[in-house]
Amino acid sequence: MKRKESTGTIVVNKKPLRKRLYNYRWLYLMFLPVFIFEIVFHYAPMFGVGYAFTDYKIVNDATFVGFKNFIRMFKMANFWQAFWNTLQISILKLLLTTLAAVLVSLLLNELRSLRFKKLTQTIIYLPHFLSWVVVASIFAMLLAPTQEGLLNSLLTSLGIVERGSEIYFLGRQDLWRPVFYLINIWKETGWQTIIFLATLSSIDPGLYEAASIDGANRFQRVWNITVPALMNTIVIVIILNLAKVMNLFEPVYVLQNDAVIKQSEVIQTYIFNQTFNSGGIPNYGYTTAVGLFNSLISCFLVLVCNALSKKVRGRGIV
Repeated sequence: MKRKESTGTIVVNKKPLRKRLYNYRWLYLMFLPVFIFEIVFHYAPMFGVGYAFTDYKIVNDATFVGFKNFIRMFKMANFWQAFWNTLQISILKLLLTTLAAVLVSLLLNELRSLRFKKLTQTIIYLPHFLSWVVVASIFAMLLAPTQEGLLNSLLTSLGIVERGSEIYFLGRQDLWRPVFYLINIWKETGWQTIIFLATLSSIDPGLYEAASIDGANRFQRVWNITVPALMNTIVIVIILNLAKVMNLFEPVYVLQNDAVIKQSEVIQTYIFNQTFNSGGIPNYGYTTAVGLFNSLISCFLVLVCNALSKKVRGRGIV
């Protein structure tokens, strides 16, 4: 509650903390599971960062080795392959998904039938709520390299592919990444459109009316009014997503296989394989060092993108 005195000074009377907690108890209760999740899975593991500087195997005590794990990491050809794969896959995935979300948002914004618009939005939102395991199972059946696979069956019926020469879409090195990008676009585009549609709904309709009076057609109105209004939101979405741009474990792990390991191995699957599929006693110090390096790169990308945003737009969000 605010009270303005005769002197013009605004005095803020804050409620006691206990009173505020009681008034907003249901909001805090709903927030509690998220808070616990963040503490347990994101903050608590930070206490293990020190293992990155040790030689730690489960059968022995941790021995401090300084930067030995990082030196070993930089000398590993498999690590660099996973690193470049991570950057290429994640950045291109982010750009393609954001572009698709912007285009879909622009198309939905032009729809005049509110019922059809809501139906379309609901349909494209739904894939976001499917787990990657379910998504991988769906596309494994659709893209199966047999006549049971819907796409191969269709291509065979059209005469594009001969029976017995079906295409293994998820097992060919030249096709795995395009298929991966398309699956990500299908799954995540609808969710991102929520943010862009919220921005579009805040645009003053008078701007479109004035442009129409000046003789601007629909494309010109979209290009000169709608797209500039979306630019700030696009930059914010990209910066926020850059924070997790190096986190590709789940979608890659459920879609990759040994036939495309060179094209699909990313840092997080590399850490997983070094820990559980190395064929010997895993060195947790080494895998922790790789994980720490991965986190530092994510932080660096966010800061770079934010700096570019300040230089181009005059402001950032960090």
